[in-house]
Amino acid sequence: MDYALLLNQFLEQHQHLGWSRQRLLHECLRAAIKRGALIAGTRLPPSRELASELLMARNTVLYAYEQLATEGYVDASKRGTVVARVRIGHTDIPATSMAATPLLSQRSRVSAALLDTTGMQAFTPGVPALDAFPLMPWRHLQARAWRSVTVAELNYGEPAGEPVLRTAIANYLRVSRGVLCDAEQIFITDGTQASLDLCAHAFTDAGEQVWMENPGYHGARTAFNAAQLRIRGIPVDADGIVPEAGDWQQYPPRLIYVTPSHQYPLGSVLGLARRMALIEQARACNALIMEDDYDSEFRYDGPPLPAMQGLATDAPVLYLGTFSKTMFPALRLAYIVVPRHLVTALSHFLAHAAPRGRAADQLALAEFISSGQFATHLRRMRRFYKQRRDALVTALEYQLGTQASIHGASTGMHLSLTLPADLADTDISKRAAELGIVAQALSAHAAEHGKLIASSNGLILGYAQIPAADMEEAVRQLTKAIQTI
Repeated sequence: MDYALLLNQFLEQHQHLGWSRQRLLHECLRAAIKRGALIAGTRLPPSRELASELLMARNTVLYAYEQLATEGYVDASKRGTVVARVRIGHTDIPATSMAATPLLSQRSRVSAALLDTTGMQAFTPGVPALDAFPLMPWRHLQARAWRSVTVAELNYGEPAGEPVLRTAIANYLRVSRGVLCDAEQIFITDGTQASLDLCAHAFTDAGEQVWMENPGYHGARTAFNAAQLRIRGIPVDADGIVPEAGDWQQYPPRLIYVTPSHQYPLGSVLGLARRMALIEQARACNALIMEDDYDSEFRYDGPPLPAMQGLATDAPVLYLGTFSKTMFPALRLAYIVVPRHLVTALSHFLAHAAPRGRAADQLALAEFISSGQFATHLRRMRRFYKQRRDALVTALEYQLGTQASIHGASTGMHLSLTLPADLADTDISKRAAELGIVAQALSAHAAEHGKLIASSNGLILGYAQIPAADMEEAVRQLTKAIQTI
């Protein structure tokens, strides 16, 4: 803390008061504590040291410290003077003025509300079972990675990511997802949102057309808005996205964003015939498909579904994957697999736009994958999530009966619950929040332009983080929210 700067700023605000230097320092420190500039536990400088820094007599500093101690703002002992742990409101800015100031744009406020997954309440979508993650083995891998890090690796890393991690991901994807790729096609990012932002800026210009599923993933909508693209919502039915001939003719896209293995948020699966047709039509109009394969590792009914990317040689597909669902969100590592002919161009773009780092995390993850621990972890979590999925479906069917319909429960970490039109999902979502439950409204995920086929009145229910034993009570609270509207 620069106490001279702190005092000068306070002087500029209060110089007209004509206080003595003793009172001035006392009032300055008290104001800094009250507004949080000096937080609880902060050790104030010794009186001689602060007096020297501020060009004041030591007695002036002693007086200020003694007054603060008398008022309870600091604790003084032989070990020094420490800011006390007291609960003090922020009084400098009236609450009414803060509430009246629009700090965020309307679209930012909507996105912020949808992305609020900081809690661990029941039904928060996209949150894995964090208490089941093998934390101790992961710590050992990280420690080993840090021991191997060189001084050179403390600098910015390769824009595409650490080669050993890119190789591990390529090997994993070829076997588990049928993706046709090698390591040079893999680009590491800081999460799916970073991948979406990168694709939107690297492969389009402002004003170009992008298609996304309707309803669809709000994070994609946010990225496309930020890139100033024209968003066209293409309707989704029980078999996935359904573009019409008129869409290709009137609104030819540059990018097509889809979640084919577990449509977000409805949960439908894009059939093989539609996948192949989408690939061929995208190729014909020189468009790129963004395949977001965010949680397909967790499939409970039927055989695994191969990725679209591997269905055709040199398919015009940007394949997006993430470790936030399979590992833990705070890892902030994801990846993009790009077509071979785009590797050089994207490498040049990243070399000037996105310096990378965090070599140790990437090295640890590479060993986690290549050693087989990642596959073991996935098998274990698949069993966990199936039990939790089964418990949720059973509880919903028992408590809600025919009042709601369940969709998208065969894969992933969430399902959707569609409701009758006379039950407004936004009202239910608000009521659920009052009961301590996160139940996002489906209607909030409608694209900005385009028609809807499937019902967008319902709720998104994440279940991965809820123990099976707790599911019945969580559904009981949800049922209360629905039935009190």
